Amino acid sequence: MQELHDAPLAPLTTFRLGGPATRLLTATTDAEVVAAVAEADASGTPLLVIGGGSNLVIGDKGFDGTALRIATEGFTLSGTSLELAAGEVWTDAVARTVEAGLAGIECLAGIPGSAGATPIQNVGAYGQEVSSTITEVVAYDRRTRETVTLPNAECSFSYRHSRFKAEPDRFVVLRVRFELEEAGGLSAPLAYPETARAMGVEQGERVAASAARETVLKLRAGKGMVLDPDDHDTWSAGSFFTNPILDEAAFQDFLARVHERLGPDVTPPAFPAEDGRTKTSAAWLIDRAGFTKGYGGGPARISTKHTLALTNRGEATTEDLLALAREVVAGVHAAFGVTLVNEPVTVGVAL
Repeated sequence: MQELHDAPLAPLTTFRLGGPATRLLTATTDAEVVAAVAEADASGTPLLVIGGGSNLVIGDKGFDGTALRIATEGFTLSGTSLELAAGEVWTDAVARTVEAGLAGIECLAGIPGSAGATPIQNVGAYGQEVSSTITEVVAYDRRTRETVTLPNAECSFSYRHSRFKAEPDRFVVLRVRFELEEAGGLSAPLAYPETARAMGVEQGERVAASAARETVLKLRAGKGMVLDPDDHDTWSAGSFFTNPILDEAAFQDFLARVHERLGPDVTPPAFPAEDGRTKTSAAWLIDRAGFTKGYGGGPARISTKHTLALTNRGEATTEDLLALAREVVAGVHAAFGVTLVNEPVTVGVAL
């Protein structure tokens, strides 16, 4: 297991931000992951687990403890059953399932990061979420000090949330198992209107899985959501804020504020959510509050391609990024009474 001291963490994140770790370990097997976690727990050393770094905001002072980079490999496909090691590159794994003619995660193409992070965030995009195909998650339980296998029903999946996210210091994901669909090379029914429109079909239709994947990649690239080292719009964590989910009273207050600010004929995006609540669009809120594409005068700015992405233009610090995020949160709340919640995990800092 590779070990470095006073190791830079910024290169391990898609934001390219953050100070160094006291110690950085790189684990390439499940046994090494478990050993590193157990050692840190036994000694009382703070532990930061890093996968693809696509959902991390690390403070400029870095991390005073052990950072563990999970670089395990493993792609096992048996019929329609898929098992991924936590360190597998997610978008590469999606491509391989499409090449095998299987459906279920093709619209999750282009999402940066590792496979082990997908159940934590219940990663989703373009009408698909991993919770609909995950069957089991194998993880090291730091409380019981044993490796456990959690079936889907015990993962407490919800919108961009899971048991793993709710108990961040308990589980370290080692492997993720999926059940995909054999549909003769076709995709799952297209659930997202934008994808269906881009492909010239009706929502709910199936298309070639490979075509669905390529369409999603093009849509994401147009929004700066596919990693490109030469494009500062992709020096981000993708969507920085989750879409707000409002109860009835909060939604009615929101509607009143929209009509007061933008006029009685303006209807904000609204989608049914769990427990009778309503989900609206964070990107819409940000834009209508006056934070348009490219907003910002410093080294951290809103993406020129998508209002939901905050970006490092090359010389930013984490504090620059947080200052912009706080400005957006305050502006949206002042305009519409809705408090945006950051999607990336913050380390050593907070909004």
